Amino acid sequence: MIVIDSSGWLEFFGEGPHAKEFANRLRQPANVLTPTIAIYEVYKWIKRERSEDDAMYAAATMRKTRVVDLSDEIALTAADLSLAHRLAMADAIILATARAHDAQIFTTDSDFEGLEGVTVFSKKSPSG
Repeated sequence: MIVIDSSGWLEFFGEGPHAKEFANRLRQPANVLTPTIAIYEVYKWIKRERSEDDAMYAAATMRKTRVVDLSDEIALTAADLSLAHRLAMADAIILATARAHDAQIFTTDSDFEGLEGVTVFSKKSPSG
């Protein structure tokens, strides 16, 4: 199982330098866990920066994966992870969700650097 965080989804939808890396991981949506907070962040960003239609398309695409709701257990773990690693709330929820399901995270968010079970792709182009 894997989790693609919000930055990874935005990379995919925005056809960024690592879009193919994320597209390859999305070929089997049943193996992708999507925390509800990621749907919130991606929908909000795309609606603000592009359009409501694009945001609705993104949310529909994300719903093809295994959506994981925020449970009280994940919330408490996220709070502990936030304190331990100085993570923002959404990042901590994404990390807690991944850990609850023994899943690997794929992201372009440098806030996850150095955390176990996380692969961070540089926001720079893969060749540079």
